[in-house]
Amino acid sequence: MAGQLWSVSSLGGYMYSDELSNILRTALQPVVRFRQFCDARDATSKGLNKGELYTWNVYSDVADQGGELNELDTMPETNYTITQGSLTVTEYGNSVPYTGKLNNLSKQPVSEIINKVLKNDARKALDGAAFTEFNKAGIHIVPTSGTSTTSVDFDDTAATTTTNNVAFGRAHAGLISDGLKERSIPAYTGDDYYAVAWPSTFRALKTDLEDVHKYVETGWQRIMNGEAGRYENIRWIEQTNIAHGGAVDINPYHTAGGTWRYYDNVTSPATGQWNNAASDWIMFFGEDTVAEAICIPEEMRGKIPTDYGRSRGVAWYYLGGFGIVHAGFSNSESRIAKWESAA
Repeated sequence: MAGQLWSVSSLGGYMYSDELSNILRTALQPVVRFRQFCDARDATSKGLNKGELYTWNVYSDVADQGGELNELDTMPETNYTITQGSLTVTEYGNSVPYTGKLNNLSKQPVSEIINKVLKNDARKALDGAAFTEFNKAGIHIVPTSGTSTTSVDFDDTAATTTTNNVAFGRAHAGLISDGLKERSIPAYTGDDYYAVAWPSTFRALKTDLEDVHKYVETGWQRIMNGEAGRYENIRWIEQTNIAHGGAVDINPYHTAGGTWRYYDNVTSPATGQWNNAASDWIMFFGEDTVAEAICIPEEMRGKIPTDYGRSRGVAWYYLGGFGIVHAGFSNSESRIAKWESAA
């Protein structure tokens, strides 16, 4: 039985000793960063018994723009197109079994501790699933020629061919903010876009702004998890859930064949920043990013005891799915842009 055992110190035996502290302590855990930006407002209405496919309509602008009319002109006519996006609802979960002996002999509450560590696990797993969809960004942003600190290129192809060889800085922030606006990407809240990355990726930017900009909370109605500041109509979010380099090594697990599997289906996690170590990915986005279809919100479940009450367990479970709303690579549709590199 893989789980918590009284006979193995690291799996349960340490939960009792003569001088054991009664205070519960767990490893440090980050809270969600990407999932908070998913739109679940219309997804919850799907509910159960509606099938595993969740779809939404995307409406284009009109084909021909209206304008001035002469008195005797007939009214012009035009149309718009409708495309559909979709996601597949699936199951997520994890569990920790434990023995009745451990529960009976432990000084500390076994089920309470397992609940806490599984809640942390669920947060990281679902944030990783949300990031997988954000990582399908339709726009790649790179410094011009890979080294410019005063110019950036917006690339709408499937993958950039430019190697990014410069740290992200203050001038890049302004250029990207202008580019998002000029592509008519709707702001996420008010007039502001959001950017999410590792704290160290923002270091050069934060150093540049120390004497220029001070974050003032007054007047803002909400601050998202991990928000570090606001500059050039972009709110900067720091995260540590998703690995450097973009590999999603949240909750890796072994497949039946004995190999590691990750949520983005890469075979191994990134070990650091891009190959040149000059920068790392940053996700920029406006409104209407990723849909989350929720059939059963994440919940804790207790295993029905077996073996006459000697085998027990606790699990977290979620039934739902995530899908990028505006998929593909298009100036007029993409809502997510990624500070990127070819290597």
